[in-house]
Amino acid sequence: MSIYRSVLGDQYKRLHPKLQKRYEVPFTAKGVMRTIKGGPKWLYPFFLAGVRFKILFPEYGKDIPFTIRNTPCTGSNGEEQVHWERIFYFKNKKRYFNALMRLDSKKNLIKDYLGEPKLFYSDLAFHVNDSGQLKIESRCQRLILLNLEIPMPRMLQGMASVTESYDDERNIFLIKVAVKNPVIGTVFTYEGEFTADEIS
Repeated sequence: MSIYRSVLGDQYKRLHPKLQKRYEVPFTAKGVMRTIKGGPKWLYPFFLAGVRFKILFPEYGKDIPFTIRNTPCTGSNGEEQVHWERIFYFKNKKRYFNALMRLDSKKNLIKDYLGEPKLFYSDLAFHVNDSGQLKIESRCQRLILLNLEIPMPRMLQGMASVTESYDDERNIFLIKVAVKNPVIGTVFTYEGEFTADEIS
């Protein structure tokens, strides 16, 4: 059983059948981000620094090709984990937004470690709405320094909201992501569509 099926529990049955298969790893897909938008221009150095950690990037635009690869792996304590590799292709540049996720069964959350090496940590809450869409929202966040996880004040956090759905008419997955900060507002957003390499 995947960590996503575990965290959703009975809600999993309400998830669109294609999304059920999408969250049974391994999973690979390719698609197009119709829009990628950044926040205030003064955040550019922060996003540029994120390139080194494969977590953020300063580029934005329209109709950006991208790929997703979700790969199951095993942690040092034997727990199931999923590595996320997201690559965005900006002309002659490849930009990454990578993460390692694992299940916190006690809190019924997904623990999302962002960056390579890990730079941020965020709790993720999963929910299925009445339309069979998957909604993901970030909760508690921490900054990772060596082996320390330092709680971040809410005013410094980037709270993510993700919606994934499936368009039966076009046979395609849809995704919409927005990351916002309570002080500066929108940090970045992207919206696009993708098709799985192999899914029935």
